[in-house]
Amino acid sequence: MTKLKIFSLILFSIFLYSLLVPYQVKASEIVPDKTDIVKAKVLEVQAKGTENIPVLDVPSTSQIITAQILEGEKEGETATFNNDFTQLKKGDIFYLNYTVSADTGETYYNVEDTYRLPVIYFFAILFVVLVLLIGGIQGIRGLISLAGSFVLIMYVLLPGILHGYSPVLISIAVSSFIIILGSYVTHGFNKTTSSAVIGMIITVIFTGIMAYSAVHMSEFSGFASEEAVYLNLNTHGNINLVGVLIGGIMIGLLGVLYDVAIGQAISVEELHHIAPHIPRKIIFKRAMRMGREHIGALVNTLAIAYVGASLPLLLFFSTPPINILMTMNREIFATEIIRILIGSIGLVLAVPITTLLATFILVKIKKSENNSMLEKEKENLEHYEHHH
Repeated sequence: MTKLKIFSLILFSIFLYSLLVPYQVKASEIVPDKTDIVKAKVLEVQAKGTENIPVLDVPSTSQIITAQILEGEKEGETATFNNDFTQLKKGDIFYLNYTVSADTGETYYNVEDTYRLPVIYFFAILFVVLVLLIGGIQGIRGLISLAGSFVLIMYVLLPGILHGYSPVLISIAVSSFIIILGSYVTHGFNKTTSSAVIGMIITVIFTGIMAYSAVHMSEFSGFASEEAVYLNLNTHGNINLVGVLIGGIMIGLLGVLYDVAIGQAISVEELHHIAPHIPRKIIFKRAMRMGREHIGALVNTLAIAYVGASLPLLLFFSTPPINILMTMNREIFATEIIRILIGSIGLVLAVPITTLLATFILVKIKKSENNSMLEKEKENLEHYEHHH
């Protein structure tokens, strides 16, 4: 073999080795750290201190705690570590996050979150007991309806969105099923419930169209919240976050919409029972009067509820220097403003839509046998509209 061939063979071997070795090294290096989250109990708080976070100049309280792991592979073991998250005291139960390094085998501990499920269980039981005691049969029906709504959300809405179905279409479909299930289970199969159900479904469709238009006209990205960013990362960008935003607006409207529609349908039914001689037009106007009062209260309730949920965010963006218009224009705020406005528009539309449907479905046309009573009713209605 000539020297040239030997040299060429060496160069080829080096080239081949340079191609293969990086992949071998890379494959051997990708060994994930072992992480687990388990319940633990604080055995001792050894030290407490306060120090400023560098750069931010914000005081932070830390403590050194000794905790015993209550479950998992390390059950019964104890760990001592520094905690600069939620400050705990002796006897507290919390969720502990521990990570075992794949390189060094060293274990790192930190507080994941406090254990607050017992508080949730207590108030959930209190809620159920009060509903049963005060609500009676209707309360039981309401709880069944609530459970059904959660089943539809957890096992139809969420999996459907995660599997790539249109969030807008599946939100409209699930909203409609929630309306049908909740209404008929709680109030029974009758014309009053049916008129409210039809009114709600029509309102949901209109609201969905408006939400779709508003979100796209505002050019929302869907990344306004931190959880949306994490969702996008966890699903590798396969979820339409704008569609999720639209679906959230519609699902959030259902509770108050249900109250409005059922209330208007029952108002029409009761007015007709009390005064069967009154024609549909006057029944509609009388029911609309009650609906207007309902609108005023619920729109205010809806807006204040959203403000209450976003209070920390409002405080954060209200610190000087502040520009009101710029703050309103931020996507994180503009999203909530659109949510409030679309929800309020849906509530306003639900009143005339449901009232009109209930009037035609529930009110039977009868010739009045007492014209004087009919004329008096018209005069009272005109007097009210004149002064309001």
